[in-house]
Amino acid sequence: MASTYSWTALTSSHCLNQQSPFFPSGSLSCKISVPSRRLSKAKRSLIVTAILDAKPTILVAEKLGEAGLELLKSFANVDCSYNLSPEELCTKISLCDALIVRSGTTVSRDVFESSGGRLKVVGRAGVGIDNVDLSAATEHGCLVVNAPTANTIAAAEHGIALLTAMARNIAQADASVKSGKWQRSKYVGVSLVGKILAVMGFGKVGSEVARRAKGLGMHIVAHDPYAPADRARSIGVELVSFDEAISTADFISLHMPLTPATSKMFNDEAFSRMKKGVRIVNVARGGVIDEEALLRALDSGIVAQAALDVFTEEPPPKDNKLVLHENVTATPHLGASTSEAQEGVAREVAEAVLGALKGELAATAVNAPMVPAEVLSELAPYVSLAEKLGRLVVQLVAGGSGIKSIRITYASSRSPDDLDTRLLRAMVTKGLIEPISSVFINLVNSDFIAKQRGLKITEEIILLDGSPENPLEFIQVQIANVESRFASAISDSGEIKVEGRVKDGKPHLTKVGSFDVDVSLEGSIILCRQVDQPGLIGKVGSILGEENVNVSFMTVGRIAPRKQAVMTIGVDDEPSREALKKIGDISSIEEFVFLKL
Repeated sequence: MASTYSWTALTSSHCLNQQSPFFPSGSLSCKISVPSRRLSKAKRSLIVTAILDAKPTILVAEKLGEAGLELLKSFANVDCSYNLSPEELCTKISLCDALIVRSGTTVSRDVFESSGGRLKVVGRAGVGIDNVDLSAATEHGCLVVNAPTANTIAAAEHGIALLTAMARNIAQADASVKSGKWQRSKYVGVSLVGKILAVMGFGKVGSEVARRAKGLGMHIVAHDPYAPADRARSIGVELVSFDEAISTADFISLHMPLTPATSKMFNDEAFSRMKKGVRIVNVARGGVIDEEALLRALDSGIVAQAALDVFTEEPPPKDNKLVLHENVTATPHLGASTSEAQEGVAREVAEAVLGALKGELAATAVNAPMVPAEVLSELAPYVSLAEKLGRLVVQLVAGGSGIKSIRITYASSRSPDDLDTRLLRAMVTKGLIEPISSVFINLVNSDFIAKQRGLKITEEIILLDGSPENPLEFIQVQIANVESRFASAISDSGEIKVEGRVKDGKPHLTKVGSFDVDVSLEGSIILCRQVDQPGLIGKVGSILGEENVNVSFMTVGRIAPRKQAVMTIGVDDEPSREALKKIGDISSIEEFVFLKL
């Protein structure tokens, strides 16, 4: 008994291959002209070896800790060029395989376009990625990674430092004493014990702030539409709506990223719903607060105090009224500025960038679906199968047929929740698009490219009875509403259909149309439909032998003896046109097609 689950995705992609499910095994492309007649064979060999051993180039555009630089230099050529203008960055980037920045460098669409496709990964040394054009990165198949964990504790500690300093007027009292005054009554503070702290954004930093604030005796509520309720409960935090959080809080601590949805989230309307006398801490991003609205809220008394580590414009202008306000404590973006955090961030971003250049899917990627390492390892043979089925099926489409609709079917004994098909879908997309276009496909841009080309990709899972020891029994790829170069590839439902399985760790083609076959997907394939009769295999083999084309295998799938059959022939080399014509001229062969894998 089998159950079927299906869903539809509009998909796309850029640089995947068998060896690496993310980048091809040589991330550098070189074009070198060598006057071969003037060089000895040994010297030519040395040049080829040098090219193959060429290291990738990594541009570090802002200061990075020594620990990170040492890691990078162990694998790549590292160019540390700081304070580049946008024009200088665009000029340099065409010579680089990777780029590492902090918050001070804008990685715009122009940068990706100027790279000419060579840039494979951008590393952001820190959490926020609002200075990187993610849309452009994805379109150009460039992975973007950040360093979200190394500075978590430092940022949380700075948030708590600002919270307590604000509550007790530390910065203002310090300035007063240093100016020769002694104003004890002016700087009476407020206690934190028993007060409600609303943590807005309950990710890594937000949750660490909550842990520490609980130790100060505060009651914590949090708002984050993506936070797991069980994680909040384990810390003793109550998840509430945005309105409830801001309307009940005595203190508000901001920890959300800057996105179109969060930009100026704290505006006049939001401030109007807060308790009078609320205090606000921001160690996230300046743009989440409408600074003009905050200034009005401070002047009206709705907001009693604000402690700000980040601003919309950094550094802010010297005459910035918010910075100069007597009830504002300001620091110059110090959230991650501890020596331990700086070294940790440098190591974390360096490891992510190097992993991407080596073809690994980074756990900190921000513009690609995350595929855990254990899932990636288990799916490895099916990744190769998925790409080859895509390459195979697209070659069966007759010229001029517009491909619009693709169905991918996965048969498995596992529940849909336990089967991550995103990588497999990307690989089928890669196989479909790369043979007929100049683009390269990877997990980053597969959905975008497919959508851009108007491909509607539908995925379906057939749930089988049995042991879920293997993730998949088979993968099937079908293309609807097209003509076929090989009529036998048309299934009973009228679609071009190919199906494959993994056998002994190797991808195999097991069905073409309605015909069962058994073909190891290595080298290239000749498919023949013929009348089943003695001697035919020998005739085809002789033709290929005369052409010095090595045959790796031959199999025949038939309806019944002496009836129609499909013969599959694996070849190591591409036969000449003449050889293929001779095969087609055999009287019992009704149709044939050569498919290059």
